[in-house]
Amino acid sequence: MGPGDVWNLIIGNPILNVLIALSHILGGSFGLAIIALTIIVRLISWPLTKRQLKSSKALQDMQPKIQELQKKYGKNQQKLQQEMMKLYKEAGVNPLGCLWPMLIQLPIWIALYQAIMSALAATPESLLGLAHRLYSWDVVSQAIPLGSNFLGLDLGSSGNFILAIIVGGTMWIQQKMTQAPAVDPRQQSTSRIMLLMMPLMFGLLSLSFPAGLGLYWAVSNIIGIVTQYFVTGGWGYLKFRSPFQSTTAKGK
Repeated sequence: MGPGDVWNLIIGNPILNVLIALSHILGGSFGLAIIALTIIVRLISWPLTKRQLKSSKALQDMQPKIQELQKKYGKNQQKLQQEMMKLYKEAGVNPLGCLWPMLIQLPIWIALYQAIMSALAATPESLLGLAHRLYSWDVVSQAIPLGSNFLGLDLGSSGNFILAIIVGGTMWIQQKMTQAPAVDPRQQSTSRIMLLMMPLMFGLLSLSFPAGLGLYWAVSNIIGIVTQYFVTGGWGYLKFRSPFQSTTAKGK
């Protein structure tokens, strides 16, 4: 048994069959099946997500102390890093904790991409390959063939600019809510680049991969924004400026 067979046995085939079963349960809608799978993945990863959000909230509350350290040790980066790590340890915060939910979802993304391409079998060869991966569940066999259209999207095709903008925009909002402003000008430049890099990368990936995977990312980001808002109690570092505030500021 090769690595590909092990992958399909443990991750690939279960996700493929659950996705097809959900499609049948939800009236034959493959798009609703992807949304339902997104919610299931979010529920499974909720303990880690909750820890991530609490860490983000703790980091937000620690910003005054962090800024004091940056002003005090700004010219001594080694000392600054030591003091910040000490501060994180005292507060019980892991600044890299936010990476775990994303790392856990990575195998899901790969398996979902393969599942979408396999489930929407467009050729006799791909249909034959799909048949070898299906479980002997009635709910699975009754769902084939699947429809690829959902809200005007062809879930098996790529290149949808609107979906790419939604994916990139929602990811930017989610990152902006947790990314604290830096005091050091060099760190500010790095933070701005990082804030743009991930949304831009996922937006471009949404153009290259099937729209079904972009739908998964968009829904996952929206769920993340909503849970982040309610768990942390607001928009975090994402600030909305009213035009009335701008006018008042100019008047002063």
